[in-house]
Amino acid sequence: MLKIGSDRTPGFKLFLAIVIGLVLTIPLFSVWLLVYDRQTQSEQAQTSITAGWGGSQSMHGPVLVIPYKATATESVVQNGQTVTRTNEVTRELSLAPEVIELSTDMRHELRKRSIYEAVLYDAKITGRARFAFPPDLARTGVQPAQMDLARAELRFGLSDPRGLGANPRVAVSGRPLRLQPGGGSNGGRGFFAWVDATSLVGQPMAVDFAYDFRGNASLALEPDAGETHWRVHSSWPSPSFAGGFIPGERSISDKGFTADYRIGNLSLGQSLVTTGDPGASSNDSSRDAPEAASIYTPPSSQAASISLIQPVDLYSQVNRATKYGFLFIGFTFLALLMFDVIAGVRVSPVEYLLMGAALVLFFVLLLAFAEVIGFTPAYLVASGAIAGLNTAYSAAVLRSWRRAAFIGALLIGLYAVLYILLSLEAFSLLIGSLLLFAALAGVMYATRRIDWGAKRETDDAPAQA
Repeated sequence: MLKIGSDRTPGFKLFLAIVIGLVLTIPLFSVWLLVYDRQTQSEQAQTSITAGWGGSQSMHGPVLVIPYKATATESVVQNGQTVTRTNEVTRELSLAPEVIELSTDMRHELRKRSIYEAVLYDAKITGRARFAFPPDLARTGVQPAQMDLARAELRFGLSDPRGLGANPRVAVSGRPLRLQPGGGSNGGRGFFAWVDATSLVGQPMAVDFAYDFRGNASLALEPDAGETHWRVHSSWPSPSFAGGFIPGERSISDKGFTADYRIGNLSLGQSLVTTGDPGASSNDSSRDAPEAASIYTPPSSQAASISLIQPVDLYSQVNRATKYGFLFIGFTFLALLMFDVIAGVRVSPVEYLLMGAALVLFFVLLLAFAEVIGFTPAYLVASGAIAGLNTAYSAAVLRSWRRAAFIGALLIGLYAVLYILLSLEAFSLLIGSLLLFAALAGVMYATRRIDWGAKRETDDAPAQA
């Protein structure tokens, strides 16, 4: 009698291969979920490693904050009549420096826990800022006579003050200041110092400062000065410059990088002076100075950011590789189908399924080995193992080592192309589309004379009863 499946049409065999390929999308999707889960575990492990060290840091300041007296009017209804009251209130005037020179030296450190690692850094900051009242101070509606200059605060902002080092140093005109934790009267993060800014009325005030802090992954500066010059040097060889500003000059090598930022307040779109005046009403006594009513609200966040990125993010690499899983399954099934339809070598659905499962297993092996030995060695190990396994199995299925060698060569070529696609991200779509075009053209040429609806006997001759 005939063996099962020997009388199937080529069209039915194609349909069956497609169905099996669709079934394999379930384990392939599970691999995507596995990559996501492992990436989440990696991020949690990195958070655990960096706990207590300091997070991604963002610097701000120094800013000179001066309390001043102002009058506020309010209208209330008493006994059916509108009564206007005038009260004296205390508000804050914030003065950004005219010029600030910053120098940052970052020393990186890799810390590991089990198979996970995180990039930490120690940063040393030195700088000098010059404060002065602008010539058009009167346009703010605040006069020096209204200011309590003796109670000014010099504020330095730091997003995660847990990483702040010991003994920061701040001096005004050569005189050291005693520093306090926090953001001053506004309760922000960082540190501040009380300073007598009386001399600011007649001449500029110079502030010198130096402090250390720890952080991980990234460092950012939120500029607000009239002119900001920020120089950064680090031993980390793989920086990523992001945020609202990028360095005008930079140098990157295997020994580290340097970056030079120059930022003006015109590009920031903000004034050097801001007040705590929420706005004036039509009955406000300050209506003669409309600019002062709402001097300026700073933008939410305009920062120059530097990230110490890992050269190879293995989870994103594996995730991208998994997206090409359909390509591997499709090409391998296509080769098996051609041997089945053209050469007459019967390939059963179970054999399709087992070889497809091995192709899906490649991505699991890639992820597992990459976490231990790195992406490239893991890629070589996983691809070699799966190519060898499917080649040996196809030799039994196709009853020929010569035919199996074709399957092995196909898989090796696919793995080589995939590695190129992962390396050349900008051209991955172009290369992938050309590869699919070539495959489709080859299949169309090889099957141009096949009657997809006709039954075809296999190499196994019908057994006589």
